[in-house]
Amino acid sequence: MPPDLARAEFVDLGCRIELFSLGGPSAALSQARRWIAARRLQLSRFEPGGELGRFNASAGRWTSVSPTLEHLLRLALHAHEQSCGLVNAAVGRLLCRAGYDRPWALGRGPVRDLRAAPLLPLPEVLELGPGRARLRSGHAIDLGGLAKGWMAEQLTQRVLGPNALANLGGDLKAQGPGPDGQGWPVALGGVTVLLRDQAAATSSVWARRWSEEGHEFNHLIDPRTGRSALGDLLEVSALAASATDAEIAAKCGLLLGSERAPAWLAAHSDGFWLLPR
Repeated sequence: MPPDLARAEFVDLGCRIELFSLGGPSAALSQARRWIAARRLQLSRFEPGGELGRFNASAGRWTSVSPTLEHLLRLALHAHEQSCGLVNAAVGRLLCRAGYDRPWALGRGPVRDLRAAPLLPLPEVLELGPGRARLRSGHAIDLGGLAKGWMAEQLTQRVLGPNALANLGGDLKAQGPGPDGQGWPVALGGVTVLLRDQAAATSSVWARRWSEEGHEFNHLIDPRTGRSALGDLLEVSALAASATDAEIAAKCGLLLGSERAPAWLAAHSDGFWLLPR
């Protein structure tokens, strides 16, 4: 291992985070940790005093938003379009009703409502203008993996230096030649791949799942039904040029299932792995 390879591993955003910086600024890791904590306060639906929490609470009214939140909301609309509606950020209320109303480390809340219906298309729920946005009443935004993918991109581009890797709970971006000049080694789908200026994401339903009254739940809502995704795949990993595109691809693959996912992922990712139930 190169002597100037700096590494940090900790828990935030409800997941394990790994940061690597080779030859980057000496304060890069501590700066990155502070930046992640600040983005959690700003962008998590579990932070009622944060910007996303206040935005969700203001549903029905036009609200001023920061450039960061505006960018993430536009990214959510892009993800909805690119995924043909399979990635819909307006799942916050459904997750809360299913019991996922607090950080996972605190345990799940009560299941409040077993009824479900397909989600409205995100453009019918979320309106955006320069510096402002409006969310339809009765809805809440969860930025989830899109925010983590965006954060991984920002960390490698702005904080960790030109030769770095940021892994935020499976949403990761590798930048530069890596520790040995061949790329950054990343374990995906039971194999190790070398990534250089490339991203990966893993979407799964095996870690955060629970049951209530004979019903199975997990943290991934299928917009087509409004219920937890209960297909025949447990996990999907995808490679792409950006971490957000990898996140979109992995989530779509998981929702499409083993019959349809391979063709879709072949067209929308640089590589993929599927784990069946």
